[in-house]
Amino acid sequence: MPAVITRIFGEGFRVFFLSAGLYGLFVGLVWGLWLTVPYMAPDYGMTPPMWHAHEMIFGYATAALGGFFLTAVPNWTGAPDARARFIALAAGVWLAGRMAMWFSGMLPTVLVAVIDLAFVPILAAKIATQLVRRPKPQNMVFLLLLSFIWIADLFTHLEWMGLTDDTLQSGLRAGLLTLCAMIAILGGRITPAFTRNAMKRAGVPEADWPMSVAQLDKPGMVLALILPLAVLLSGTHFVAGVVALALGLVQILRMARWRTLWAAREPILLALHLGLGMLALGLILWGMAVLGIGNEVAALHVLGIGCVGGMTLAVMSRAALGHSGRALVAPGPMVVAYGLMAVAALSRWIGAELDSGYLVAMLLSDGLWVTAFALYLIAMWPALTGPRVTRG
Repeated sequence: MPAVITRIFGEGFRVFFLSAGLYGLFVGLVWGLWLTVPYMAPDYGMTPPMWHAHEMIFGYATAALGGFFLTAVPNWTGAPDARARFIALAAGVWLAGRMAMWFSGMLPTVLVAVIDLAFVPILAAKIATQLVRRPKPQNMVFLLLLSFIWIADLFTHLEWMGLTDDTLQSGLRAGLLTLCAMIAILGGRITPAFTRNAMKRAGVPEADWPMSVAQLDKPGMVLALILPLAVLLSGTHFVAGVVALALGLVQILRMARWRTLWAAREPILLALHLGLGMLALGLILWGMAVLGIGNEVAALHVLGIGCVGGMTLAVMSRAALGHSGRALVAPGPMVVAYGLMAVAALSRWIGAELDSGYLVAMLLSDGLWVTAFALYLIAMWPALTGPRVTRG
């Protein structure tokens, strides 16, 4: 057991991807319980739906971000990996934030805010020390996005503390859209690159490889940065809706050159394309809803479940396999999890349009989410907790 614990805290992807999987499962189970037995919800300093939304965005997703950045940034910059003591400290701070939110009804709101808001600055400070070794703008931009995440979380706590009257909803939306901005920028970098590498290994002629076009990538990055900022400054305003629509259309145009149909033969690759497809769909649906067409909550769940949930599963599973020395081939349970996450997003979206079946659709979506994370934990447990595999 001590060897396993040492191994888990020895690399950032292990403890944080494991924490993300366990917490994603936990939040999904709790939400499903509350939907069926509402009186069992604890006495929070907020409504159960707000706890659910907050913890999916600032709890689950930040764990996934922690694992990704602590693993990827040293590869980008050549900086040493974070030491086990730092990883354990950061994981402990993240967990303390989750406990503070769970017991928020028993704690002073200021204390809850301080504890919950502590993790992202610690993570940002660490990766900043690594990024300055090779301060490329395309990487430094993630520090700006992490600051957006922190400000968005602060907005939620300001209203819970009674210091503002109308920042909670803006904070939740800006937090989710910041995650989407990260996915648009980072996913737009790795998805065509990984697809290109796979096609090269398969002997596909270079003329058929995915293409990235600067005339689309640069506007996509600018729009991705503007979107959460627009929500923080003005809420779900007309401007934010227009920006979301534009970013969704740009994303579709980018993906049209990435050979998604070819990627369908490799599930671990297709999952990346699927997550970015959900990003485009969700942005367009949300932009239309802000402009008065469609259901905004349904659109937000396409982004939250389909894009953030789907893309994090895709990236975490790929990184866990690759960085533990295993072949980049998704195990069977993981392949099923990719599909279930997409179906969960679509069922939640369709369910919002139903009058009598709304609760059933919510429970179905939640059940699919829970099952997807259970399968992720089963499939990735050896990679996250076991020793590194040396392949000959």
